[in-house]
Amino acid sequence: MIGHDISGLVIHVFSTFGNMIWQIFWPLAFGLILSSWIRNFIPVSSVVKHLGKTTPVSLGFTTFLGMVSSSCSYAAASLSHTLLVKKSTVANAMAFLVSSTNLIVEMFIVLVALMGWTFLWGEVIGGLILIVTVGFLFSRFFPKDVEQEMRQHLEDAQPQKASCGMDMSEMSGDGSDCGMDMSKMKSDDSDCGMDMSKMKPDDSDCGMDMSKMKSDDSDCGMDMSKMKSDDSDCDMDMSKMKSDDSDCGMDMSKMKSDDSDCGMDMSKMKSNDSSAMDMAAKPQSPMMEKITKSAGFFQMDIAMIGKEILIGVVVSSLLIALMPQDGWRALFISNDAGLPVWLHSFLDVIIGIFVAMIAYVCSVGNLILAAALWHGGISFGGVIGFILSDVLTIPMIRVYQKYYGKRPAKWMVGLLFVAILFTGLCVDAIFNGFGWVTSDQTVRTLNQSGFGFNMTTVMNLIFIPLSIWYYKVGKKANAGMGMSM
Repeated sequence: MIGHDISGLVIHVFSTFGNMIWQIFWPLAFGLILSSWIRNFIPVSSVVKHLGKTTPVSLGFTTFLGMVSSSCSYAAASLSHTLLVKKSTVANAMAFLVSSTNLIVEMFIVLVALMGWTFLWGEVIGGLILIVTVGFLFSRFFPKDVEQEMRQHLEDAQPQKASCGMDMSEMSGDGSDCGMDMSKMKSDDSDCGMDMSKMKPDDSDCGMDMSKMKSDDSDCGMDMSKMKSDDSDCDMDMSKMKSDDSDCGMDMSKMKSDDSDCGMDMSKMKSNDSSAMDMAAKPQSPMMEKITKSAGFFQMDIAMIGKEILIGVVVSSLLIALMPQDGWRALFISNDAGLPVWLHSFLDVIIGIFVAMIAYVCSVGNLILAAALWHGGISFGGVIGFILSDVLTIPMIRVYQKYYGKRPAKWMVGLLFVAILFTGLCVDAIFNGFGWVTSDQTVRTLNQSGFGFNMTTVMNLIFIPLSIWYYKVGKKANAGMGMSM
C-alpha cells in the first residue's frame, strides 16, 4: 500500500512537471527568439552614454534598454554592474536591473499563458511604478559616502592596464631583406600576451610571408596588410588589425637580426592539416547574417537562464503537486481575520517578497510559482510583489556583495525592498479600487493538461523544432567567435 502511494505520488509529480513544460515551452521560446532579434538591432553599448545623470529621459532610456537586454536576474545584475563601471548613476543602474527582469517580452507571454491578461497589466503597471520609485529612492536616499565606497570598490576590482611591451616608434626600413630595422625596439616588463623572445627559425610552420611588413603611423608601427597565406589552412586576414595605447599583443623586444633575413625566414612557414583559426567562412546572405547574429543572442540567453528556468519549473512542480491549496492558504492571512484592507494587503506583499527571497528562481521561473501562490490565496498585490522580488533572492544579494561591497549591497537591498513593497501596495490599491482583480475561478487551471490537438500542441509543434535549429545556429556562431557557452 505504501509503495503504491509512493509510486502514485511520483507519477503525479512527473505528470505535473511534464504538463508545466508543455504549457510554457512555446511562449518561452517565442519570447526568447523575439528578444534576440530586438537585441541584435539595439546593442547595450549604444545607450550607456545617456545614463550619466538621473533624469526622466535617462530612466526612459534605461527602461527601454532593460526591456530588450535580458531575461535573467543574474545576467541583469552583471549588466547593471557594467553600467556602473561605465559611470552610470546608481539610480539608472538599479532601474535597469528592475526593467530587465520584469518588463521583458518572454515574461509577458508566459504570464498571459499561465495567469491571464489581468496579471500582465498588473506586471506592466507595477514594473513602471517600481522603476520610478527606484529612481527616486536611489537618487535621493542612497548615501554619498556609500556611493563613494562602492565606486572605489568597482575601481579596485578593475584590471590594471598593461603597456604595450615595445616601442616601435623609431622603427625604420633599411636595405635588409626584412624591410625593417628592429635594433632600436624597446621592451618593458609587460609582454601583452605574447612572448616572441624564444622564436626560432625552422623549415616549417605558419604560412605567412612577413617579408613585406612595413611600419606606419599606428601605435604598433606595423602594416600587416600584405601578409599572405600559402595553400595551407592559415587563412588569417590581418589587414584590419589595429593597436591602441594599452595593448599591442606582442613582446618583440628580444627579437634579433642576423645576416640572413633578420634571423627568421617565415616565407615557408606552414600550418598543419587542422586549421584552428579558419576565418575564411563562406559568405552569407544579408538575411542569414541577421538570423545568425540574433541566434547567437538566443543561445547565450539559453546558456545563462536555462538552468534557472529548469530549477523554477522543478521547484514549482513539486510545490504544486505536493502542497495542497489549504497549505498555501495557511501561509497567508485569511480574509476572515478582520484586518483592515490596507494591513491585509501590506502583510501579503511582505509574505510574497520573503517567499521570493527563499525561492531564488529566475524571472520567468518565478511566474510558475506565482501562479501557485495565487491559487493558494495570496492577494493580487502579493502576487505582483512576489514577481517583482526576483532581484532580492539570496543568491542575488550575494552577487551584490561581491560586485559592490557589503555596505553598498545592504543599502541596495534595503531600498529595493522598500520600493517593491510600495509598488505592491500601489498595484493592489489600483486594481482592487477599479475592480480589475481577477477572481480565482477565472484564472486558468494551473495544472491543466495541454496534450491533445489544441492551440498549445500546434504552437509547440512549430516552436520545438524551430528553437532547436535556432539554438544550433547560435551555438555554431558563438563557437566560431570563441564565445561557446
